[in-house]
Amino acid sequence: MIRTVETGGKTIEYDLQIKKVKNINMRITPDGRVCVSANRWISKKSIDAFVISKAEFISGALKKFEMRESAPRKQYYTEKELISLITELCRRVYPYFEKRGVPYPEIKFRNMVSQWGNCRPKESVLTFNKNLMFAPLECIEYVVLHEFTHFLVANHSKEFYGELSRVCPDYKELKNKLKDIKIRD
Repeated sequence: MIRTVETGGKTIEYDLQIKKVKNINMRITPDGRVCVSANRWISKKSIDAFVISKAEFISGALKKFEMRESAPRKQYYTEKELISLITELCRRVYPYFEKRGVPYPEIKFRNMVSQWGNCRPKESVLTFNKNLMFAPLECIEYVVLHEFTHFLVANHSKEFYGELSRVCPDYKELKNKLKDIKIRD
């Protein structure tokens, strides 16, 4: 259900979804929609007050998305070059993972909306986002190492990041660098 609130002379429109959640949750999508989920027992007045209390955050997030949308993307590679590059990177990093008992995976490529790569350990498949053509080499190397590390630890636990830091000590910086590259057109 779409609701609106007024604050500081501005109108905030948000999509309210009633769900089985403990808290009021809010997220802002890259296309500028404000989505709020809340338990059915929370009053609309309380939910509106929550949204109003987050007005500054909402405004900042919307500006950030607008800036991202208006910034031109730099393309580093063609699709063919990207596929060749990632295939070569996978071959290059594989010996480390082979010693840890990881079979060489099937490598796939596709356009993805919300992730740079995907690992399916049980099927031994790595899938990489074709939009990595807009990322510099060091970020692509990070994604390859990140996905290969999932063969050792299949989640994003402390143990996973410990393993990742062994092969990619600067993973935090590279992960943040990727956040500035928009995936969607």
